[in-house]
Amino acid sequence: MRTHTVIYPGSFDPITNGHVDLTERAARLFGRVVVAVAHSEKKTPLFSLEQRVELCQVALQHLDNVEVVGFSNLLIEFAKSQNSRCVLRGLRAVADFEYEFQLANMNRAMDPEFESVFLTPSEHLSYISSSLVREIAALRGDITPFVPEPVAKALQARFS
Repeated sequence: MRTHTVIYPGSFDPITNGHVDLTERAARLFGRVVVAVAHSEKKTPLFSLEQRVELCQVALQHLDNVEVVGFSNLLIEFAKSQNSRCVLRGLRAVADFEYEFQLANMNRAMDPEFESVFLTPSEHLSYISSSLVREIAALRGDITPFVPEPVAKALQARFS
């Protein structure tokens, strides 16, 4: 297999065990994985961009070929700056597919050489989403099965 760089973009607000699972699997498939934490003006994140980058770095520090970087420009432009034309996206359900399919086609319309690779999460993690984790944390529920320990601590501190 060629050594390629894949970009795994998202808001990661916060990073979950599902995100970690996809990153670990991507790290076995690609020579370099860049977890690209989006600034995302259309969303109001719980954690700042800097905090989200830091939480991702801590959660993924066991992976030698993974870097975490914040970004605020077009994904295809960010990918080019990282010497990549390939993006990784996770698909949990059919509803995800429709949106991701539209994004993949839009990116390819802007750059015909841009490719999207889709992975499904491990079955036991397929129901986890950052928004559900935030909601459970806000209601002081147990989030420890869904996120890495440092993320659970950060969420508990945020809502205490």
